[in-house]
Amino acid sequence: MEIGSKSFEKIKNGAGNIGKVLLNIIYPQTCPVCQKIIPIGEGNICRDCLGKLKPIKNPRCLKCGKPLEEARIEYCRDCRRKKHSYDGGRCVFMYNKELRESIYRFKYNNKREYAQFYVDAMVLQCGDWIRRKQIDGILPVPLHEKRLLKRGFNQAQVLAEGLGKRLGVPVYSKYMVRQRNTVAQKQLNEKERQKNLKKAFKIVQNDVKLKRILLVDDIYTTGSTVDAVARELKQHGVSEVYFICLGTSGIN
Repeated sequence: MEIGSKSFEKIKNGAGNIGKVLLNIIYPQTCPVCQKIIPIGEGNICRDCLGKLKPIKNPRCLKCGKPLEEARIEYCRDCRRKKHSYDGGRCVFMYNKELRESIYRFKYNNKREYAQFYVDAMVLQCGDWIRRKQIDGILPVPLHEKRLLKRGFNQAQVLAEGLGKRLGVPVYSKYMVRQRNTVAQKQLNEKERQKNLKKAFKIVQNDVKLKRILLVDDIYTTGSTVDAVARELKQHGVSEVYFICLGTSGIN
């Protein structure tokens, strides 16, 4: 199911139980876009912000899920010229100013309550696609221990745990570690990204055997991070690796 106005209304108007109501009184839910307090019972995003986040719809790249200009084109420019190690992916929103600022607050201002909205959107947009893949386990892209200590949490793990709970799929947060504290990918070009991520990830939970894994992260750009994780997974017996991210860049 893709997110449209009616689907967003489902997110916004989701009924809460008594516990949620009491919790919302103590810790009011704020809109992930404008940061205003949302009245109790009106969901996870305010009405004025429904149209500010842009869901990705068809046509989209059959490999990475980026939006395409024409339906006759099966793959985006990046996926036509580059062979990826992963098997397929989906992104929920276009990475515009509103989403960028929302994710920044989520990651660096400890706005973990935004995950309720993000996970709802992931399920509405990509839930059917994920179910068709018959995923054995969900894996958040690991954060290096130094960044984890500084930030306090791994945003990908928060999303993965919410998604796993909604879809009934086990989450393996300790299956893999990020053994090298790499520099931020956004500062690098494509070749530098690949070099930066070389031997960055390592599987440590060897007693768990998985065949089809879904990776979870916040942003997809060139796919270098997902590829690096997928390569490590496939070298250790994983057959298929898919991913889901909140946002990706424009039409490609």
